[in-house]
Formats: sequence, C-alpha cells, structure tokens
Amino acid sequence: MPLVVRRRTRSRPVSRAITEPLGEFLRTEAAGGVVLGIAALVALVWANSPWSEAARTLWGTELSIAVGSFELRDDLRHWVNDLAMAVFFFVAGLEIKRELVLGDLRTPRAALLPLVCAAGGMVLPAVIFVAVNAGQSTAGGWGVPMATDIAFAVGVLTLVGRRTPAPLKAFLLSLAIVDDIGAIVVIALVYSEGIALGWLAAGVGGLGLVVLLRIGGVERFAPYVVLAALVWVALLRSGVHPTLAGVALGLLTPARARDRATDRATDQATDQATDQASPLARLEHLLHPWTAFVVLPVFALANAGVDVGGGIDLTSPLTIGIVAGLVIGKPLGIVAAAALVVRLGWTRLPAATGWLEITGAGLLAGIGFTVSLFVAGLAFSAAESEQATLAVLVASLAAAVLGSAVLLARPTSRPLTARANRRS
Repeated sequence: MPLVVRRRTRSRPVSRAITEPLGEFLRTEAAGGVVLGIAALVALVWANSPWSEAARTLWGTELSIAVGSFELRDDLRHWVNDLAMAVFFFVAGLEIKRELVLGDLRTPRAALLPLVCAAGGMVLPAVIFVAVNAGQSTAGGWGVPMATDIAFAVGVLTLVGRRTPAPLKAFLLSLAIVDDIGAIVVIALVYSEGIALGWLAAGVGGLGLVVLLRIGGVERFAPYVVLAALVWVALLRSGVHPTLAGVALGLLTPARARDRATDRATDQATDQATDQASPLARLEHLLHPWTAFVVLPVFALANAGVDVGGGIDLTSPLTIGIVAGLVIGKPLGIVAAAALVVRLGWTRLPAATGWLEITGAGLLAGIGFTVSLFVAGLAFSAAESEQATLAVLVASLAAAVLGSAVLLARPTSRPLTARANRRS
C-alpha cells in the first residue's frame, strides 16, 4: 500500500508539469496565430494604400547603437529581423529543449514519427523547388518552402475545434519543432556568409561562459542577459545570422530546477525538476506571450507588406517552386514518411488519428509564413523577395484552407486507435 501511494503522488505532479506547459504553449500559439494573421493583413493593406510611402519610410528609418567607437547601424526592418527575431528564436530554442528533455521528443520511439515526418516534409519541398528553379538565379532559395509556421498551423488546428484529437496537436507541434531545428541548421550552414572567424570565436566563447555560469550555479538572470547581448553582437559581426544566438542560448537553458538540498538532480527531485520553477519554464512563461503577440506581429508588419498592384507571377519558377513545395511537397513528404515507418512497424500513428488526420496535419504544415519569409529575405534580392513573399502568402492561405477542409471532413466519432496502428 505505501508503495502504491508513493507512485500516485509522484506521477501526478510530473504529469501536470509536462501537460500544463504544453497546454499553455498551444493556447498562446493559437491566439498568437490569429494576431499574426491580422498583422499580415494590415501590412498588405498598408502597403497597397495611399499611405504606402509612410510604411516604406518607417521600416527604412535608420537606427544606431554606439558605445565609444563601436557602432551598430541599420534600418528598422533589419533591427526587427536580426534583434527582435533573435528573441523569437530564443523561445523556439526553449521549446525545442523542453520537448527534447520532457516532451514527446524525449524517447527515441516517441520522437521517431515527428522526426521522420519532418524530414520528409523538408526534403521533398526543397527537391521540388530545386527541380523547378534549376538553372535560375533563384535556385538558392530552396530553404523557403521547407519551413512550418508553428503559430499559424496550431492556430488553424485549434480553430477546427473538437474535430481535432489532442494527440494530433501534439504531433503537429513536435513536427513543427523538428522542422524549426532543420530551418535553423539551414540558416546557419547556407544563409550565413562571409564568416569572420575571430568574431565567431568570440560568440562561441560567450556561449562557453554561459555554460560555466550554469556549472557554477549562478541563477540570477542579469549575467546571462549581458552574455546574451555579447553573443548576439559577436554573431552579427561574424557573418553567422545573429538569430542563431537565440537558438543556442535557448538550448543551453536548464529544463530542470536545481535540487537545492543536494545541489544536483536526483530521483527525489524529479517532480520538482519538471515543474514551473525551472529556468526554462520561467523564461518561456515570461517571453512566449511577447514573441506571440508582439515580436511576430511586428515581423509580419515589417515583412509582409508587399505591393500586389503588379499581381503575382503564377508562371515564374520562383512562385511555382514555393507554392508547389508548400502545398504539395509538404503534405506528400509527411504522409509518405509516416506511411513508411508505420508500415515497417517502427512506430505508430498518434492515438485517435488515422491517415485523414495525418494528411490534414501535413497540409497545415505547409503554412510556412514566418520562417519562410525570414529565409526569403536572406536568400533573394529585394525584387525576388517581394515575389517570394506573395508566393508564401498564397501557399500558406491555400495550405490553411485545404488542411481545414480535410480535418473538418473527419467524422465526429473516431476509434481510439487507428487501423494503421493496429497493423503496426
């Protein structure tokens, strides 16, 4: 009897500690997706209104930060894309770390399905884009249709309502997180240029100091904030995109609270280690609303405002590659990858889901708005970037509509275990 009671008291706090942050994250992402959509619409209307010149003037305004002879100067749009988005990528790094340590990616079997599906959903769109743009100046933009926008995808999935099983939301979130990891790697390896090794070494050294502070048990945030600023500046000057500083710092943030009695994590402290006292949980709780309701909408205002007066060139390889990659390549790659690993018996579909739900989630993964626009700004010239932005908007809208339609066609009653799962 004592043993049974002990197990109950240990399992319930851990379960709450894992599910409550996930639920809060999904709710914030869903609401943030709505705000993000409104901001994108405002940006489009503004850019095509009589006040469009005011928008260009605003985002082209130069701002500078100077300390002695050291100066950073750029226009407002680049400050948003380089600095504000570093905060967004920091929160993305926190979520990646939480999923790897506490969430659906913490065990190989649980991680296999979203990992393989994300890989299929990144590779096939890139292959389609390269095939369509082969020999063109735009061929280097293959990273654009690889991305999934977590906020928009989860937002649309939530709007579908009760027809969406909860395990499908967790699957889509895990898939999008792995997708983020892929996008981060692509940005680091492909869209960072002119690497200055001295500055890069300084940035790596700053990250090393963060690790030393962690080992030394420093819990005050102020020293970490100073080091974060130094790492960001170093990466900016190194040629590596500075938003990667946010990702790296997020991954270095402890996901478990320190057991103060023994100064180390123990089995007895496991329940405490997964609760909201951890630095990761506190920072995510603090910053996630800011990124969802401020950073991303401002990013949309700065980057989604394109002049549609000339229309979108539906016959250009750039447009075809992006739209086909996101609307066709994404769901096809995800479903094919899932079918392969389930057929081989390596894993199974999430509970209460079948191939209809996986197809719907795959289509929603084709909503590539935020990261796709971000990569487009790095990969293309100004004129190409405007055309790419229109293509991303069209593709994301089509993916949202098609994904919603598929999921709304789902029967209201569904067996707890899909037929595909029983075969595995």
